[in-house]
Amino acid sequence: MTDLLEQCAQLVDIPSVSHNEKAITDFIEGELRAVPWLTVDRLEENVVARTTLGREQRLILAGHTDTVPANDNERARIEGDVLWGLGSADMKSGLTVLLELARTVAEPPMDVTYIFYECEEVASEFSGLPKLARDRPDLLAGDAAVLAEPTGARIEAGCQGTLRIAVTMAGERAHTARPWMGRNAIHRLGVLLDRLASYEERRPVLNGCEFREALQAVKVEGGVAGNVVPDAATVTINHRFAPDRTSDEAVTHVMGVIADALEPDDTFTVLDVAQPAPPALDHPLLADLVTRVDTPPMAKLGWTDAAFFAARGTPATNFGPGDPNLAHTKDERVERSEIERVDAALRALLT
Repeated sequence: MTDLLEQCAQLVDIPSVSHNEKAITDFIEGELRAVPWLTVDRLEENVVARTTLGREQRLILAGHTDTVPANDNERARIEGDVLWGLGSADMKSGLTVLLELARTVAEPPMDVTYIFYECEEVASEFSGLPKLARDRPDLLAGDAAVLAEPTGARIEAGCQGTLRIAVTMAGERAHTARPWMGRNAIHRLGVLLDRLASYEERRPVLNGCEFREALQAVKVEGGVAGNVVPDAATVTINHRFAPDRTSDEAVTHVMGVIADALEPDDTFTVLDVAQPAPPALDHPLLADLVTRVDTPPMAKLGWTDAAFFAARGTPATNFGPGDPNLAHTKDERVERSEIERVDAALRALLT
């Protein structure tokens, strides 16, 4: 029987910081090309392996191969039933499961597409998924998708959307010895920050999963010199919104929260938006997976590439080993039991 923890340690020991995934992509491609029932395609540092059995449905199983930079945790270390090391949770343990399923499940009841893609941990313009969509959209065809993101071996459905907004408050410059001759834009931020600090979050329940919205100030900029009353101050706001809202509705909502703190000369600029993904657990393939997991599903409060697939009309969820709270930390680790539970649930779905 394959020792999945040892297999994961092998992947951890292959460096794959974002933009440097060639070595791990070469390894994965070599493993998959040795499997007789798979058709394998490679596009740059992205590998897609597919069964072509003529089934009525196709399930996508996907995971990213990159990690964040190391933090004195480059090498794998196994202590008992725990594997420590960079990427062990996010998400080489998930990749381990996908590789093992691809190598061992020859006759699934649905066709399966396994996607191993680059650069998820950096700006979306570098991600392998948009590259595949641009150059080989046929490789992304599927009826439902499972992202092997770290979820602690429980289903985290859909994902929230996220947007960033910059609000600039206007003032009037003056000498700090005579501040009454001007208007301090930084002081004006107080009312706006009060609105954000007292924000009452929505908690909509979708497909039985409770989402929890958030509105936070994440950056403040202002000031001219140590003796000048500032005439402008900017706060950047991040809003995490549930998938029952569109991005336009989310922007309108934020504007409504802070509207009474703004004046005609102030500006409100949307910096970036990432769309949400609905839970979609009523899709037959995903509903079947739910029955094979021993804990109830919950909402994904962060953003994942489930949204990428949802935007293409493919219902998607997140399900993988590893504690997401340990991702990107020096103490990143994964437990054997979580890898084996995810493998068992997906294997039951595929067999």
